[in-house]
Amino acid sequence: MSIIFDENKIFTVCEISGIIKEMLEGVLANVRIEGEISNLKTAASGHIYFDLKDEDALISAVLFRGNARGVKLKEGDKVCVKGDISCYIKAGRYQIIVRSVEVKTVGDLYARFEALKAKLAEEGLFDAGNKLPLPKFPSVIGVITSPTGAAIRDILSVLSRRAKQVQVILAPSLVQGEGAKENIVQALKNLNKITTKPDVILLGRGGGSIEDLWCFNEEEVVRAVVKSKIPVISCVGHETDFTLTDFAASLRAPTPSAAAELVVQNTQDMLKHLESLKKLLSVSLDSKYTNLQTRLKAIMKNKIFKEPSLICLPKEQELDYLREKLFLNFTDLTDKKEHRLELLNNALLNLSPQSVLKRGYAVVRRVSDGQIVKNSVPGEHLKVQTEIADFEVKTL
Repeated sequence: MSIIFDENKIFTVCEISGIIKEMLEGVLANVRIEGEISNLKTAASGHIYFDLKDEDALISAVLFRGNARGVKLKEGDKVCVKGDISCYIKAGRYQIIVRSVEVKTVGDLYARFEALKAKLAEEGLFDAGNKLPLPKFPSVIGVITSPTGAAIRDILSVLSRRAKQVQVILAPSLVQGEGAKENIVQALKNLNKITTKPDVILLGRGGGSIEDLWCFNEEEVVRAVVKSKIPVISCVGHETDFTLTDFAASLRAPTPSAAAELVVQNTQDMLKHLESLKKLLSVSLDSKYTNLQTRLKAIMKNKIFKEPSLICLPKEQELDYLREKLFLNFTDLTDKKEHRLELLNNALLNLSPQSVLKRGYAVVRRVSDGQIVKNSVPGEHLKVQTEIADFEVKTL
């Protein structure tokens, strides 16, 4: 089918897209297509968007809310859809408007994804205990991605806007196709052993089909992420894309830009916060100073500052009173102690041997050993002590 146009006519983009739309809708209506679902997304409106692909080609598809009721689709499903080929004019792309879907089987890649995910999860590679904590204020950030892709441009753009002081070390790597998994594993090893090690590593790329992102599902890559001594943020694809590195990494970011947003504090926001704290501190100090100054003025008006002796004189008077009281108490105590001492002395004198002798008693001792004698035996030589005189006797 061919259409002849006036060669001199200039069409708008919208006009050409409209003609294409009419041609497609007029020719390819109510067609059936078999393929594998990729980039599956459900909008807030309830419409379902996905790509339908085989080994060689891809076509966009939309399943509107009215036809989506009761339909459950998964990434990687092999399906047969029935619908009309149309053109979405605003995006300039052709698509199939799906009327019905028949799920055949789970796609081969998706089945491999689920099987490997289950295996690695059973080994504990996705456990929270394996995830390293992220630095709060990183000064060096490592990035593993394609040096020519949109991901590195997005990351650098965000970092230059939010934290210009941060140093970025790019470990260039293939992120799709043959050799990509080996590149990624080596890049992780390199960043872990360089002298100036990064505080955190961003690993990712832009969105794509499950085939495009498959290197991030490779077992070697997942194990390298877990083995890294530096925390890794996985930022592969778009918000709805999930890979096995997302489960193994310390954190999963929906996009490379989001990873850059998450990994650094916004310098401007931090400066604003510090300025706010500075103002609060200044207001607090001013208030404290004003209160203290008011108190000082009130204290300075006190009559004590005009007549300081008012503080000392009452204390001196109290000291005199205490001194006098102490002297009286001490004198009284001394008199009592002296009287007590005199009584004890008299009692002691009354009990002395001399006092006993004065009362007519005598002390008898043996001359041989000087011991006091209570009972004597005949023939002992004794010495008798009295108040008047001492003399010796011999018992009969």
